[in-house]
Amino acid sequence: MTTREVEHEITVTAPAPAVYRLIAEVENWPRIFPPTLYVDHVERGEREERIRIWATANGAPKNWTSRRTLDPENLRITFRQEVSTPPVAAMGGTWIIEPVSSTESRIRLLHDYRAIDDDPEGLKWIDEAVDRNSRSELAALKTNVELAHASEEITFSFEDTVTVDGSAKDVYDFVNEANHWPERLPHVATVRFEEETPGLQSLEMDTRAKDGSTHTTKSYRVTFPHHRIAYKQITLPALMTLHTGYWTFEENEDGEGVTASSQHTVVLDTGNIARILGADATVADARDYVRTALSTNSRATLGYAKEYAEGRARTEGKG
Repeated sequence: MTTREVEHEITVTAPAPAVYRLIAEVENWPRIFPPTLYVDHVERGEREERIRIWATANGAPKNWTSRRTLDPENLRITFRQEVSTPPVAAMGGTWIIEPVSSTESRIRLLHDYRAIDDDPEGLKWIDEAVDRNSRSELAALKTNVELAHASEEITFSFEDTVTVDGSAKDVYDFVNEANHWPERLPHVATVRFEEETPGLQSLEMDTRAKDGSTHTTKSYRVTFPHHRIAYKQITLPALMTLHTGYWTFEENEDGEGVTASSQHTVVLDTGNIARILGADATVADARDYVRTALSTNSRATLGYAKEYAEGRARTEGKG
């Protein structure tokens, strides 16, 4: 079997320990790395962990589980995919963070991999995916590390919540079945929805604004029936450089109804504020504008989901 070994590197203006922490904390990956859609922990120990990763490779969504070994003393993280997605037969590698000075560090990203049956076309596909993703990951990592302090003002999260007198499954189904949104949600004009892999969705939709105009957005969604749907928007309006979020559906402890929430995390594109909102507009104005726009749609969707689930509960109650 042919094992390919490749290395990519980049130098960043940030202390090596800070860079290590950023890579070690996988919850941040959808915000840091463009290809990453969502990451969660399957097992978590002090030095060893198993993580599930959903990401795009050559524009197609994929998911896999990796084992990681954390070595904070030597600023190294090794990883190995447990079950790879075709055409990959095996994939692993190492992050190595090397101090250049007290304020600068070199990030080295090593990969080793094999293609199923040593297929040349499969190997070529992996070569391209690894090269593209490694370059974009390192470039994004450089940007995010170096702007970490500056971005605090332009990064924010918020949540909208409703209480539903119904079942978590029904509320979840309403949000999950986005292919029905044009009939169910007035602000959604059209939807292009795909779920080739169960639990991994592509959702492109045209949304109506209050002034009657429509805008197109595309997101990838990762679903966990019937309690969570996480997403990452990959086509963004001019005022955002990042938009991730999740829907959660929790049965209330007293057994009375469900708490349904929509959470958003946003990074503003400050370069477009004046063009979109006017020369005198501030970062605070942009935050308010974006939050209002996103919250309006979230609240509308939650409201209709509540109506749907409570309607089903009444119907079933009449049984």
